[in-house]
Amino acid sequence: MLGKIAPGFDQPLDVLLACHGRFEKQCATLEKLLVHLRDHGSDAEAQQAARNILNYFDTAAVHHHDDEERNLFPLLERAGQGEWCEVVELLTGEHDDLAQLWRILRPPLQAISQGETVVLNANHTERFIALNRSHIAFENARVLPLARQILSAADLQSLGRAMAARRGVNYPTSA
Repeated sequence: MLGKIAPGFDQPLDVLLACHGRFEKQCATLEKLLVHLRDHGSDAEAQQAARNILNYFDTAAVHHHDDEERNLFPLLERAGQGEWCEVVELLTGEHDDLAQLWRILRPPLQAISQGETVVLNANHTERFIALNRSHIAFENARVLPLARQILSAADLQSLGRAMAARRGVNYPTSA
């Protein structure tokens, strides 16, 4: 009835997993927006969808990639004794590709959010969605499960504290 309660930063891998679900929701909204714009233009519904997408990818997605690149990936490389270097390089490269695509998509989305009639490039949009989905699928299937196996409790606490600090919230304390 109340819905699922979001994990706290004392469960940082679960926070990352939940964030992946929100990435997917925003990608689905972006996918629907492509069709909606063709049929209805930059109406109120399109404007709100564009604002939601902008808000997510300008803030939460940036924090999420920072969580991984600045905190999770170095922990994985250290705990995995270097065997993670190639995977981390691949994932970081995908983050760079996503950021580049976002820089292309952001201006038309911003115009749509303000009611302007613009064309959202379907090729760039579909590439952005596809790369997000494949990236998330790989992290959910390979990275997070292995992180659960190889990271220590101290590593997880360090990760969670950094994630909370990045967002300006307090890390949960034990009672």
